[in-house]
Amino acid sequence: MSKANVYSAKGIKKGSYSLPAIFGEKENLPLLAQAVRVYEDRRHLGLAKAKTRAEIDRTKKKWYKQKGTGGARHGARSAPIFVGGGVAHGPKGVKRTLVIPVKMKRKALAVALSLKAKEAAVVLVDGLDTLKKAKDAQNLLNKIVKNEVKDKKVRKFTFVVSDEAWGVAKVLANIKNTLVVPFNSLNAYRVFFGGLLIFDKGIFVKKSLKSKGKK
Repeated sequence: MSKANVYSAKGIKKGSYSLPAIFGEKENLPLLAQAVRVYEDRRHLGLAKAKTRAEIDRTKKKWYKQKGTGGARHGARSAPIFVGGGVAHGPKGVKRTLVIPVKMKRKALAVALSLKAKEAAVVLVDGLDTLKKAKDAQNLLNKIVKNEVKDKKVRKFTFVVSDEAWGVAKVLANIKNTLVVPFNSLNAYRVFFGGLLIFDKGIFVKKSLKSKGKK
């Protein structure tokens, strides 16, 4: 069973905590890649549209006579080979929406959380909602980074906050390279690319993560 270190709101290490079973999911990289691809695809509006030669507002008059010029035969300047002409096989402005079943989505989240647990990139904070100033939050993060981050490439931090402690989001939002995510919005993409995950311990006390993984 994976464990994560627990810190107080002042950055003092209080011990360790046994993570729920959702952090022990078997590695499944193809599923994780599929979930990430679907998430990225659904973020794009897909509104790009190019005009075809039929939609170009240019004269339909024959460009030059059929014979005697030495050039190829052309009927109109709206052909795709000319500057200002239509676009052949361009985007149609139709959004292709990718979907992933709910069970696969939840399992992908469990896989992402498990990978983070194996990398020791999961930390819990007890009393996260007691932070009132960005200065205090920055001091907390500095102490966590000093103790937990061994790889200097880790420069991104994701705070996962419970609904009851969401008021602290305004404090955490002022910290550089930090993302604040409500627990109910947690997904495989945000976990995998979230850097060091810093959880509000209240989520685990209420067994929210356990129930999220079993649904």
